[in-house]
Amino acid sequence: MIKEYNPNEIEKKWQDKWAQKDVFKSENKADGKENYYVLEMFAYPSGKLHVGHLRNYAIGDAIARYKKMKGFNVLHPFGWDSFGLPAENAAIDHGAHPGKWTKANIDNMRRQLKLMGLSYDWDRELSTYTPEYYKWNQKFFIEMYKKGLVYKKKSFVNWCPECNTVLANEQVEDGKCWRHSKTDVIQKELSQWYFKITEYAEELLQGHEELRGHWPEQVLTMQKNWIGKSTGSEVDFILDYKFENNGHTHLKLNDKGEVVISVFTTRPDTLYGVTYATVAPEHPLVEEVILKENPGIREKVEAMRNEDKIARTAEDKEKEGVFSGLYVINPVNGEKVQLWVANYVLMDYGTGAVMAVPAHDERDFQFAKKYNLDLKIVVNPVDKNGNLEEVSFEKLENALTVPGVLVNSEEFNGLNSNEAKEKITEKLEKIGFGKKTVNYRLHDWLISRQRYWGTPIPVIYDKDGNIYLEEEENLPVKLPTDIEFNGKGNPLETSEEFKNVILPNGKKGRRETDTMDTFVDSSWYYLRYLDSHSADKPFEKADADAWTPVNQYIGGIEHAVMHLLYARFFHKSLRDLGYVDTNEPFKKLLTQGMVLGPSFYSQNERRYLFPREAEFKDGKAFSIKTGEELVTKVEKMSKSKNNGVDPEEIVKEYGADSSRVFTLFAAPPEKELEWNMNGLAGAYRFINRLYLLVSGTAEFSDHNAKSENHYGVELKKRNQKDEEIQKKLHQTVKKVTESIEDDFHFNTAIAAVMELLNDMTTYKQEVIDKDNISSESKKIWREVLEKTILLIAPFAPHVADELWAYLGNETFTFEEEWPKYDEELTKDHTFNLVIQVNGKVRDMVSAQIGISKDDAEKLALESEKAKKFIDGKEIVKVIVVPNKLVNVVVKG
Repeated sequence: MIKEYNPNEIEKKWQDKWAQKDVFKSENKADGKENYYVLEMFAYPSGKLHVGHLRNYAIGDAIARYKKMKGFNVLHPFGWDSFGLPAENAAIDHGAHPGKWTKANIDNMRRQLKLMGLSYDWDRELSTYTPEYYKWNQKFFIEMYKKGLVYKKKSFVNWCPECNTVLANEQVEDGKCWRHSKTDVIQKELSQWYFKITEYAEELLQGHEELRGHWPEQVLTMQKNWIGKSTGSEVDFILDYKFENNGHTHLKLNDKGEVVISVFTTRPDTLYGVTYATVAPEHPLVEEVILKENPGIREKVEAMRNEDKIARTAEDKEKEGVFSGLYVINPVNGEKVQLWVANYVLMDYGTGAVMAVPAHDERDFQFAKKYNLDLKIVVNPVDKNGNLEEVSFEKLENALTVPGVLVNSEEFNGLNSNEAKEKITEKLEKIGFGKKTVNYRLHDWLISRQRYWGTPIPVIYDKDGNIYLEEEENLPVKLPTDIEFNGKGNPLETSEEFKNVILPNGKKGRRETDTMDTFVDSSWYYLRYLDSHSADKPFEKADADAWTPVNQYIGGIEHAVMHLLYARFFHKSLRDLGYVDTNEPFKKLLTQGMVLGPSFYSQNERRYLFPREAEFKDGKAFSIKTGEELVTKVEKMSKSKNNGVDPEEIVKEYGADSSRVFTLFAAPPEKELEWNMNGLAGAYRFINRLYLLVSGTAEFSDHNAKSENHYGVELKKRNQKDEEIQKKLHQTVKKVTESIEDDFHFNTAIAAVMELLNDMTTYKQEVIDKDNISSESKKIWREVLEKTILLIAPFAPHVADELWAYLGNETFTFEEEWPKYDEELTKDHTFNLVIQVNGKVRDMVSAQIGISKDDAEKLALESEKAKKFIDGKEIVKVIVVPNKLVNVVVKG
């Protein structure tokens, strides 16, 4: 009996059964099974899923189901990255507490996720906004503080006026807040908390060797560039200024009380070519000395501070600066040179100061040309023949940046650049004005945020500003409820109950009102899943060592230098605190491609139209309202472009299985996916065909056939059609298995099953639909049906379980063993024997490879099609080409 495919009915039925049986519940230990931890980056509870989420989770779920069927003890949890600014903004806009807004969103998104039939162990679910979770953020903060990995300092920081909070460098994009593409980030001086990620800079770099081949090379390159290791020398210049030390300076002083300006350079060989020096506008020297001596330049300095930091260092960026009015002394020759404040110098790289050698550095060259500053050549280039080229600085059109031979450098004249680097650094060390050093572009992780919806920092201050760590028995320090959300300043400042506390010594104290960056929450959440409800420990060390590094992590490449770098640092810190023994959090990383969709922009209305507002003619889109031709593009799906697709609507129309199959089939997981409703409909048709084929022929399969020993099939008793379909089946099992094992190329795996379905349809017509089906054919058909269902189970689990049960099985496909293939049965044992008469092809018949010449000749002479050209004629000779053709030569 053929059943009608009804995805909504089927999917609801099996989701209920899975929940009733708690089939996805996982154990930290499973006897005899190897652990496999698959994890997708957890979601921010924005309130509604989009198809970008769907793709990420479908990839992870297919991996989890496949690995479970391969015999692994699979851990596949889910949780919510639920602190952050959007919830706080919603509280400001709607007058609702962020907790209520967040919980409602989580409840809705959890419901949507369950509609997709994802195999999450919901017993391990966590939400970072709960005190049960952020208690451990606070404990880690305290322990890291005690170990010297947390500190507080005053510095210029990125400030978003719209968020009213500090941003890390990684959260500034093109000078704008990463959450507000139209909001300029400005610089503001504040006292902030930092994690000392620079302590692990070298290990973070060296750890790439452990990850190479398992992480995308692009991610490793992005991290390498962000860490930015360079080897060079630190050189101390003395400020030519009598400094009055008041005891509260942030400047570096020598034993004479002189201000020392340290610079980092990779070209100490050019030290004699310094003609001026520059400091970043954020350098402490600027506030403590320069602006006091020369207040008239403050406006220019502040303008430079508020420029985008990344843009400031771009080659094509206009170099801006202002003379400080002060001078510094070059330690190797005693020359006094001007000190400038320049926009192309950053506090986030090196020391925030640069020795300017305009003849040999392009940025310095451009700056010197603009402000008419001196140039001095100290390295002459060498041509390809090894001859020294003497260059006049008056004729320079660009800086001489290549190594060469030193000139105008006193006792170092004649040395090549590499020798001079060593010798000049030795001189600096000898006279006490420098040393060889390694520098990193990476700077410490700024975690302070001036907002409510985050982990409270467990610190109290006395009236003198001294720091006291909260007692661990008092953790968690909970967020207060008596908060005013008016959009102005830090909401925690409005809670007197929260701010005012009593110190352990009985004196009055003031609690820290900054909260932690939400990247702290996501830096260790994968460990909390191991025991997400424990009140005594964040997790068990034995479990952490058994499950980490996570076998397969899945998420967007946009997190390469934020979440992924922070998580690596955090894991190494926890290792050194004794929580884990492993070095890395994630063994393998898959960065899935973006989901793209069509957008329709109205130039008249200056907005993106919804698809329902457009009509289509001759491949073009027009506004239904005005008839205007719209600008049509395929772009990343986003709410702002009105091109997002709601997966819930798709599920209602086509079912979750169709949605999953399409997202996995349309492109390899690491490539971009263009959403296509025709492709989605095609996935539905494929599932429907499989469903109708199985339900319509199940009764003709041998229900007593067991999977052992090829379902009891006697291979010698197979007919040609049996052999062909069984060979195709085993070839498909092999292809699907290899495609999944090869970096999860689900698209080729599903394509192989689709191809198999075509052959199954042919077999049905030629064998199953005929009378007197042989017992071997019934056994083979049973094998084909069962293994095909199991092959599709990771991608379309609902219909797989429905068909599995329809065949009389009482288990879930999730619990079944992944189908095996017989290598021998994947091989071709037959070939198409070409039959010619007088050199012209008259027929083609199937024959066994290795057939004898006599048997091949017999096949040719018995061919009904060939007989028409042979009968009544004299056979002159028969030519047999083994395993290829038979040519019958006739006369008459």
